Amino acid sequence: MSLQTSSSQESIWDFPSPPAVQQSHRRIRVLVGSTPIADTTRALRLVHTGHAPHYYIPPEDVRLDLLQPSMHCSFCEWKGVATYYDLRIGPTFIEAVAWSYLQPPKHYQALRDYIAFYPHKVDRCLVDHMRAMPEPHPERGGWITPDLVGPF
Repeated sequence: MSLQTSSSQESIWDFPSPPAVQQSHRRIRVLVGSTPIADTTRALRLVHTGHAPHYYIPPEDVRLDLLQPSMHCSFCEWKGVATYYDLRIGPTFIEAVAWSYLQPPKHYQALRDYIAFYPHKVDRCLVDHMRAMPEPHPERGGWITPDLVGPF
């Protein structure tokens, strides 16, 4: 179901299945209020047919001092068990704001310990200069930017 795109756009319907991990050199930022939570040009991008991409950030580029392990966990048929993190900045507390795969299966080892954030739970997620919006089903965690074509 590939849709017509311009040279600066990509269709989520052209993404592969099963999901694929790609190196991204774009600047990925996550902010809560004016506090940068993550900032990297070394993210991994997970793409999957019909889904907006997820950006996984190396832990060295995340404010780990603001994250604490959450009681939440989930299971993905491709990537295994996800561990979640809560965020605390002063009086602000955001439950299950991010997730990580601590022991992913062989095909997804590149994601090990990298951290992904839900765009609907933070104030801003940016891909280069573009603001990312959450998917219509925000629990999926994908980042929709103007250079993507849906439908989502």
